[in-house]
Amino acid sequence: AGDLSNELVRHFLIECTQKGVRLKGCPNEPYFSLTALVCQHSITPLALPCKLILPDRPMEELNDSSPQTATNSAAELLKQGACNVWYLGSVELESLTGLQAVQKATTVTLAKDPPPPSTVVHFKVSAQGITLTDNQRLFFRRHYAVNTVIFCSLDPQGR
Repeated sequence: AGDLSNELVRHFLIECTQKGVRLKGCPNEPYFSLTALVCQHSITPLALPCKLILPDRPMEELNDSSPQTATNSAAELLKQGACNVWYLGSVELESLTGLQAVQKATTVTLAKDPPPPSTVVHFKVSAQGITLTDNQRLFFRRHYAVNTVIFCSLDPQGR
C-alpha cells in the first residue's frame, strides 16, 4: 500500500484478440499490432500512467562500454518504420513554420465546433516521405513526399 508514483517498474497485461492487441481491462484503448502498441504508448500514454521510454539501442548494445547517444537520426527513425496515430485533421498554415505552425494547427483543430471527424491512421515513414493510411476510409491514403515535409514536432503545449 505504498505510493504508486514511486514505483520504478509496473506491469500491464496485454490482451490478444482477432482485432489486435490492447491493454487488458482498458476498453477505451484502440486495438494495435504489438509493435504499434509499443510505439504509440511511447508517444502518448493513453491508459498507462506515463509514456513508455524505449532505449535508443538494443539491450545487448547498452552493456557495451561505448557512450550512449540520446539523439535520433533520420536513419534511426526510418528503422522504426511505422505506428498508428490519431489523425485529427488538416489546417492551412500559410507561411508559418516550426513550432509556431504546430501550435497554431493544434489550437485551430481543438477550437473547431463541432470537432472534425478523427480516426486512427497507420503512420509510415520511409525514404520517400510519410504515408497515412486510414482503414476506416475517412480519406483512405495520403502521401507527403519527403521534399514537402519541412518540420515535424509534438505540440509545444502538450495538448
